[in-house]
Amino acid sequence: MYNIYDIIFFHSQEVLRRNQTKVVDFILLGFQNLGLFRIPFFILIVFLYTAIVTANLSIVLLILSRSSSKMNSPMYIFLSHLSLTDILISTTVAPKTLQVILLGNTSMPALGCFTQLYFFGAFTILECCLLTVMSYDRYLAICRPLRYTSVMNIKLLNGLLTYSWMVGFLQSLISHTFILQLDFCGPNVIDHFFCDIAPLLELSCSDRTWVEIEVSLVALFVGLFQMLFIIITYILIFYSIFNMSSKAGKEKALSTCSSHLAVVCTYYGTLIILYLSPARGYSFSLNKMLSLINTMVTPFFNPIIYTMRNQEIRMAFKVLLC
Repeated sequence: MYNIYDIIFFHSQEVLRRNQTKVVDFILLGFQNLGLFRIPFFILIVFLYTAIVTANLSIVLLILSRSSSKMNSPMYIFLSHLSLTDILISTTVAPKTLQVILLGNTSMPALGCFTQLYFFGAFTILECCLLTVMSYDRYLAICRPLRYTSVMNIKLLNGLLTYSWMVGFLQSLISHTFILQLDFCGPNVIDHFFCDIAPLLELSCSDRTWVEIEVSLVALFVGLFQMLFIIITYILIFYSIFNMSSKAGKEKALSTCSSHLAVVCTYYGTLIILYLSPARGYSFSLNKMLSLINTMVTPFFNPIIYTMRNQEIRMAFKVLLC
């Protein structure tokens, strides 16, 4: 039988062992077994990242240039913030991803890993909020056209933008505060191409129940609640569109909504699968595939979707180039 002194001694030894083996850096495994596809895959990611920055930055500059009077409307101001967010998400992940692809297993300081996790979470939540307020903007424009200019005034516009940015950084800060309370005493190998929350939690040697609950609650609010809000707004939008008597009006309304709806389905769909239940036994292969879609593929297609489906943006590009 152990007496109280033995218990205190063993506890002290355990605390000392944890302090001595505290992780100071993490090793990212990235994409294993690429073989001959390593260089082509590296070139593909470079192409995607370059296209993301170029296309989205072009949309931001186009809207800021006010080359067309319609570029002053709230829809395009929201779109400029969405394009900026796509750039920020990809920039947070792409440099380290390219290094991991080219060099294989790569070490990353713990401080850098937690910093990347914070900003990636903030920009991800920000994009969710922007897509939600954009759906509300489309609802007002189609279902309440006579009151649109009076309701969606500059005060509400700035309020919705401020809400999106504040929720993104504050929600991520709350989650980050919980994560920093965890102990990481080994192993330090992350089966991912960047510091994402699910594989990082798997490495903690302390109880992470409260962290998983908090992350799931954030995912519930950011993912499901806002997705439910978007679904309700689009039900009302489609109801109004189908009740329109003009065929041209129906086509114009559908064209302004289809691009946003396509982006919402892709982005929210992968996010819900990724972050609603970041618990034990998570499939890291699926995690990496969906994360690659979120961080590189979706930001690449977003400007293409909006440009192809939006006549005003195409015309503004032509005017700006000419």
